[in-house]
Amino acid sequence: MIVDRSSLPSGIHGTTIGAVRAVGTLNGNNAPATLADKVSISNAARALLASESAANDPRLAAIKAKPALERSAADTEYLLTNDKRLAEINAKDPQTLTADEIDYMQKAAGFVNTMANLSASEKALYDEMVAAGNYDAVQGMNLIALARQGMGGQQVTLPDGSSFDPTKTEITPENIRKLFAQMFVDSDGASAQRLGALASYLERRSTTGA
Repeated sequence: MIVDRSSLPSGIHGTTIGAVRAVGTLNGNNAPATLADKVSISNAARALLASESAANDPRLAAIKAKPALERSAADTEYLLTNDKRLAEINAKDPQTLTADEIDYMQKAAGFVNTMANLSASEKALYDEMVAAGNYDAVQGMNLIALARQGMGGQQVTLPDGSSFDPTKTEITPENIRKLFAQMFVDSDGASAQRLGALASYLERRSTTGA
């Protein structure tokens, strides 16, 4: 499968490519362990509060169970008004959300959950790049998450005749340039730029030992 980014549904494009955000970092190499612990505890606490809120509000739980396209305008309004964590996330700069926050947003809003396709270490890398302000690289990571979602564990045949399983392929500079980059086609070259930024970030990270 080769993805023409311009043909993606607006909901998927907006949440997996454009909504690339983060407020902190889980980069254990650069941040004190105590800070990483606090971030993890904070995320877990917020998730717990959100789940309790849904459990105590049957209508909110029912809305979240529906795909985005099946929700009415009233459903959306109720969700945004009563899901406090979602409202908090939506109030932030679109480029400053953590992987955990995007994961929550995608689930609550009924969008395709691309963040589920990233491992814990990849999500930590995601947060690290956002904290560094490298938003092109983060969007490159979003493209890979989208590629994994689209294939669902199946092999993809590339234009050069090679094939690979995106869900089982490590995110490395070489794999990005030789494999993942061939999965996206767009007229403005934005996908290539974003994936190139991700590959370059990983190369610099490897050189500096970050």
